[in-house]
Amino acid sequence: MKLSDICTKSLLVNKHTCFHCGIEHNESETIISQQKHFCCNGCKTVFEILNENDLTCYYDLENAPGKIPEEIKGKYDYLANPQIVEKLLEFEDEKTAIITLHIPYIHCSSCIWILENLQRLNSDISSSQVNFPKKTIRIIYSNKENALKNIVELLSSIGYEPYISLENVDNNNLKKKDNSLIYKIAVAGFAFGNSMFISFPEYFEVDEFWLNQYKSLFRWMLFFFSLPVVFYAANNYFSSAIKGLKKGILNIDVPISLGIAVLFIRSTVEIIFDFGQGYFDSLSGLVFFLLLGKFFQQSTYNYLSFERDYKSYFPIAVTKITNLKEESIQIQDLEKGDRLLIRNQELIPIDSILINGNAMIDYSFVTGEVTPVHKKSGDKIFAGGKQLDGILEIEAIKTMSQSYLTQLWSNDVFAKNKEDNFKSITDSISKNFTIAVLFIATISGGYWFFIDTAIAINVITAVLIIACPCAIALSAPFTLGNMLRIFGRHKFYLKNATVIENMAKINSLIFDKTGTLTSTLTQQITYEESELFKSEKQDITSILKNSNHPLSRMLYDYLKTDITSTVSNFNEILGKGIEGTINDNHYKIGSKKFVIGKTQNDDDTAVYISINSEFKGRFSFQNQYRKGISGMFNKLTRYFKLTVLSGDNDGEKQNLEKLLPKNIELIFNQKPENKLSFIDSKQQNSNEKIMMFGDGLNDAGALAQSNVGVAVSENINVFSPACDAIIDASVFTKIPQFLKLAKQSINVIKWSFGLSFIYNIIGLYFAVTGQLSPIIAAILMPLSSISIVLFVTLMTNFISRKLKN
Repeated sequence: MKLSDICTKSLLVNKHTCFHCGIEHNESETIISQQKHFCCNGCKTVFEILNENDLTCYYDLENAPGKIPEEIKGKYDYLANPQIVEKLLEFEDEKTAIITLHIPYIHCSSCIWILENLQRLNSDISSSQVNFPKKTIRIIYSNKENALKNIVELLSSIGYEPYISLENVDNNNLKKKDNSLIYKIAVAGFAFGNSMFISFPEYFEVDEFWLNQYKSLFRWMLFFFSLPVVFYAANNYFSSAIKGLKKGILNIDVPISLGIAVLFIRSTVEIIFDFGQGYFDSLSGLVFFLLLGKFFQQSTYNYLSFERDYKSYFPIAVTKITNLKEESIQIQDLEKGDRLLIRNQELIPIDSILINGNAMIDYSFVTGEVTPVHKKSGDKIFAGGKQLDGILEIEAIKTMSQSYLTQLWSNDVFAKNKEDNFKSITDSISKNFTIAVLFIATISGGYWFFIDTAIAINVITAVLIIACPCAIALSAPFTLGNMLRIFGRHKFYLKNATVIENMAKINSLIFDKTGTLTSTLTQQITYEESELFKSEKQDITSILKNSNHPLSRMLYDYLKTDITSTVSNFNEILGKGIEGTINDNHYKIGSKKFVIGKTQNDDDTAVYISINSEFKGRFSFQNQYRKGISGMFNKLTRYFKLTVLSGDNDGEKQNLEKLLPKNIELIFNQKPENKLSFIDSKQQNSNEKIMMFGDGLNDAGALAQSNVGVAVSENINVFSPACDAIIDASVFTKIPQFLKLAKQSINVIKWSFGLSFIYNIIGLYFAVTGQLSPIIAAILMPLSSISIVLFVTLMTNFISRKLKN
């Protein structure tokens, strides 16, 4: 079958389905080429390559690599600065350089295909390798002048603009992956498996000449297998126990370390004096299962960042104007009085004064307000806003460290580690468990001491061995680790297992409004006053098409018609509105003052329309609340205290009062520092355990101060503030179920503790009566661990089954 036949047949695919890869996507995300719909530029590019060049790509894009789109010209000039480039590179010598770039737009196999064939588009590139889960690309290229700049411009020109921020050059934030736990599991697993094989003949008392001949050798092999297990794989348990004892704390690692030490010492004594083979296999198995539980609990979402601050959002460099010349400098080198050039869609990096240009600033990441703010020459502009239209010239009035946005992160709350004062459910019982074990060992040893000293020593060590809290130590890691994965499958991503335990203690929920309760993707638009004719709607759509203002784009999508008209005398007055003439009819679209000459004092956002100086009506824009919000709040209000804490004005208060239950506290006009103080006050004065939901930088302090901070994201792969968890907006209304599951998870842990208690009773019977043999220990200890793991895994899967609905 010819490619053209496949293409023709595929035209029958629904417009919401990618023509190339078949992935379903929203119509707003569709890229159209040759009357075909694609989900991304990768699919479109690959299709063009296949269609026009019979599976080759170089000649198809030969003319494109050298042509840089107008919108990115000059944007990456800072990559010509060797000092900046040096901080970005992983490796560099005279001939070769290596860099890893984060590309948020990678989402299918077509993206991978085109990105791993970059060498066909740029001869300086030797190879490129994509890490799909982390959405990064590692590029090896020839270290020539401006080579990195050309590569980044190439990526941007084909639709894969890399995300380069100040965080990339902050070496203190770079975290190398720690694989030591995996190595320790491998060592313990290797020793456990081999120790079991070597121990089998003695377990079953096989009487065979060669086994008896080499019995001593096999026992010493068991000893040498145990050395790396005790002194390498288990070293963290000993260090943690020692630290705890120094602070007067009996944590769970104390009885674990005691059990490991006694197992090793008693087993070593047994083989030295030829008393027996010892318990080396049980020792290795114990450490192996403990480490496996720790790994299961720690394994999380490496492709998500839960530690982002303003550095993740700030650019790495800016364009400075000196004597009418432009130069790229590092953002840290900015000084008061510097003049900067800010391009369209670039961030304002520093508090400044607007010198030239028409500023339309989006402060939604800082304040939560979605409506852009118009600024004129001489106005003050705060750091953190994004310029939405045209080029600006600004003058810095502060250094970067003194800017408003940076000051938000100077609060002590960002330096705190929530886990420092956290006491897990396992640690909470470890003290009593340790005291109980030592008490039983003392009483049992004292009883046997007056009967037989040898048996007394055997009983004391046996109690410490069999009562080692392996099963208890495994309950929480496997329960919470499995729940982490269950939450993740349902698009609720937690930083670590500690978050689940904190969620179970929550008694108060606080919600930001904009971007949290409301969707950032949609607006509810209503029209009031005189009815518009179809032809008038077509004319208004034609005029709106020429404007990039966010409200213009929303209204254009709302009114979008198939027929458009030619617009003459089009004029856009920044911050006021647009006007144009169609068929001798003059249209004015914009603010109330611009259209009818009156000051707009309404709380809601609206676009006014006049035709030939006659007022026709207005389109009101209201936040589109997420579906199911009302039902979700009705469920939550039965168990939690609920608050809406918003940076917006109170224009939405009446709508919220109608939508939400009556006992919800509604607080508006809250700056970032106000939100943080409010939560701190509730925690200190009312002893509330708070879970905060927010979406932007303006919520970062509140998220950090709360017991559990959750970032709500329409797309989990793009920017989200530092938090304990990230929830996909599509499952936002499942919050009651997630909170219920967190509480049930703690119950599962408690049930498994009961199961472990039964095991300890059985094991202690053999220990205190002096009947604990190596084979009984080898059966009971792994059996208890495996049974606990199976129990908590089955129970967590059982209690989470309703999430699938």
